[in-house]
This record gives sequence, structure tokens and C-alpha cells, in this order.
Amino acid sequence: MWKGQAMEGKFIAFEGIDGSGKSTQVRLLSDRLRKEDIPFYATMEPTDSPIGSLIHQIMTGRVKTDNKVIAALFAADRLDHLLNDVNGIVEKINNGMNVIMDRYYFSSYAYQSVDVPMDWVIHANEQSSAILRPTVNIFIDIDPDTALERIAKTRFQKELFEEKSRLALVRQSYIEAFDRLQGVEQVAVVDGNGSTQEVARDVWEIVKSYLI
Repeated sequence: MWKGQAMEGKFIAFEGIDGSGKSTQVRLLSDRLRKEDIPFYATMEPTDSPIGSLIHQIMTGRVKTDNKVIAALFAADRLDHLLNDVNGIVEKINNGMNVIMDRYYFSSYAYQSVDVPMDWVIHANEQSSAILRPTVNIFIDIDPDTALERIAKTRFQKELFEEKSRLALVRQSYIEAFDRLQGVEQVAVVDGNGSTQEVARDVWEIVKSYLI
């Protein structure tokens, strides 16, 4: 049974390369939290705000721009996600709501640092990390070959970052970012190569240690 929570809610961020299954795990965790009657708000980045919509257009190739612009847009979208008056997650957490997020700033560190120095990307996101760090970052780790097989089965249009060589670089950038921020960020790694149910079980074991 849920034992209740402190005044501030918990913030759980899911990370992983494209095709890792993290979005599915967010959905399954949401189902579990409803079953356990634990209050939560599920969201994702990029958002559906005007900034986030522009990012989606860039990712699908409809808009072309420089990689530094892409990194800066992600940082701006993230700040708006934290602070906007309509559904800003900082206010939700301060009011006791648990927030489950599909991608946060580690995604920027991993993806944008393939083309832009990681120091630059981390610096661009310093305001977000200063405002709100996740209670735990759950990294769904998966082999890029397996990820691409899953992508091919479920998506008609590939996004900008979904080539094997790039996904391998992104995975390495994730690992580098976790190493660089060891002791600052709480990171839990889950093997994403197993079945959906196996991954969900491992995710729940992590999450319940923070919420129950």
C-alpha cells in the first residue's frame, strides 16, 4: 500500500536511445501507478508547445537548421516545460504531484553532443538542472541493432537521429554524461533488451523504492 509522500512530489525521468522502449515503459508505469492509487502526471519532451512543435518539425526533416540552434531550442523548450503557467512541472512537484517524464536534459547531453561539444550542451541546460533535478533518471539501455529493429516495426518515418551509427554514438554519449555527473545525478540503468514485461518489472522495482 502507498504510504503517502512528502509535500514535494518525486520526479522520475526516463532516458534511452530511440527504440529503447522507454515510452512504452512510461505508459506501463502510468498504468501501475493508477492501480496503486499513486497520484502522478506523465509528460514528455519535446513538448507540444510552439517551441516543441518546431523541434518535431526539425527532427522529421521538415525544417532545416544548425545543430547549435537545435540544442538551444531543446533547452528553451525544457525551461518552458518547467516554468510555464499552464502545466509547468515545477509547480506540480511543489504541490506534491509525482511527475513521470519521457526524456529530460540527459537526452540533450547524449543527442546534441554528437554534433556539439558536451560542455556546451551541459552549459546550455544549466538553468534547468539548477531549477529541477530528477529524483532518479531511469536509463533503458539497449543495443542499437535491437533498437533499429523495433523502430522499423513501429514507425513509418525515421527521425533525424535514428541511424545505427548515430544511435551507437548517442548511447556512448549517455554513458559519458552519466560518468561525468556521477555523484551529482541519481541514475538507475535497466537492461532494455529483455521482454517488455521484464523491463517493466525492473522499472517498478526502482520506482517503488522512491514512491512507496
